[in-house]
Amino acid sequence: MTTTPYGHDVQLITYPDSLGGDLAALGDLFAERLGTGFAGGVHVLPPFPSSGDRGFAPIDYAEIDPAFGGWDDLARLGAMAPVTLDVMVNHVSRRSAMFEDFVRHGRRSRWADLFITLDKIWPDGVPDPDDVAKIFLRKPEHPFSDITIGDSGEVERIWTSFGPRVDWSEQIDLDVDSPLADELYRDWFGRFADHGVATVRLDAVGYVTKRRGTSCFMVEPDIWSFLDRMRSLAASFGLGILPEVHDLPATFHRIAEAGYTTYNFVLPGVVLEALLTGQADVLVEQLRACPLRQVTMLDCHDGIPVQPDLVGVLPEDRLRGLVDRCVERGANVNRILAAPAGSFDAHQLNITYPSACGDDETYLTARAIQLFAPGTPQVYYVGLLGGRNDVAAVAAQGEGRAINRHDYTRAEIAAALDTDVVRRQLELFELRATHPAFEGTPEVEATTTGRFVQRWRNGPHHCELEVDVTTGTHEVRAS
Repeated sequence: MTTTPYGHDVQLITYPDSLGGDLAALGDLFAERLGTGFAGGVHVLPPFPSSGDRGFAPIDYAEIDPAFGGWDDLARLGAMAPVTLDVMVNHVSRRSAMFEDFVRHGRRSRWADLFITLDKIWPDGVPDPDDVAKIFLRKPEHPFSDITIGDSGEVERIWTSFGPRVDWSEQIDLDVDSPLADELYRDWFGRFADHGVATVRLDAVGYVTKRRGTSCFMVEPDIWSFLDRMRSLAASFGLGILPEVHDLPATFHRIAEAGYTTYNFVLPGVVLEALLTGQADVLVEQLRACPLRQVTMLDCHDGIPVQPDLVGVLPEDRLRGLVDRCVERGANVNRILAAPAGSFDAHQLNITYPSACGDDETYLTARAIQLFAPGTPQVYYVGLLGGRNDVAAVAAQGEGRAINRHDYTRAEIAAALDTDVVRRQLELFELRATHPAFEGTPEVEATTTGRFVQRWRNGPHHCELEVDVTTGTHEVRAS
């Protein structure tokens, strides 16, 4: 069963306001300059009213934030190419109407069952310290928040996976086993379908599985039951789904084996490490072993994945070397809070991929490797435009990830599109979209320690990429 329309065409991923200021400007850009290169469509990062995390703390899916435009603007994009939108299946904003009602009325609220009070996990409502120690944490100490109920003054402790502080979270976890959650998902998916959306990315889906005595992350078989529910629900509206999970590489293969398209979060790090060290051994191994049903990327709004995505792929000394080289080139490091004190602790590298590569030719080689890998190549807007580290944005916002989230004016876009690095990327996108070899079978051949060939064959058609990671150069040959 095909669960997404994702194929071999290239897809753009961008914030709703980062390419010209709003969705209307994005539509203009797609219609006038980018449509032929991005036949795979556009993934618009959350355009809904949000209270934090640049859209990933959604207040309401019923409307588009007026600063970005409206549903008609998304429908216009959808008429040109497939559109992907996110649903944060694990959480909503603390300023959502559902949670604000719970804060006022507590367990008397119509929405009370939507949230995870701790007695749902531990019958007496008191977390077992040994259980808490096993939880995969994305905030300090524990994933709980204390909420004072307006009507009674009582304190309710609820589950909140994300947040910079132990005593605060802008994102409130949902009890995905509650009928109220199904009610919300049905409403959200239906609205997407009504406005021409093709695919729903299930953001943070790995965190929906809460079970005492486990990591509460990608717990089996719970996660497969949830994904099957989402697949059936999406299919009832004619939508595909795309699970988004950062985990050990074996998880990506299990997702693909279960019939879903998976992200390849290994590729960005191993491509970069090969080009920075001149060692292609791990990269070649990963290109040979990767799932065929996958979405590939180099950079994204969150950063270059390190842990847990590369654990077991690169030895720790090479992981440390990758982090150190990127820090030398301006990266800041997003830490993984579940790591023991004093251990190697790097979740993601916040840096633009062109800055990490150092020069345009090396960057174009990295992009070519991605485009010759199996799956759907997803291209982040900053990488498309050859963007360099936005240090001023980090200083202004106090957010490390802002280094790779520059908002481009129409004038900046026009100037970037005329550069050699963008023109050559667009030529590669066109090749990937139109050459019949990419409808066939991929091969990878290692020639020397630092050289390899990625090749596609389809009957009489062939297309190949020869890469030399010691020089950061590449050559394309096609029938």
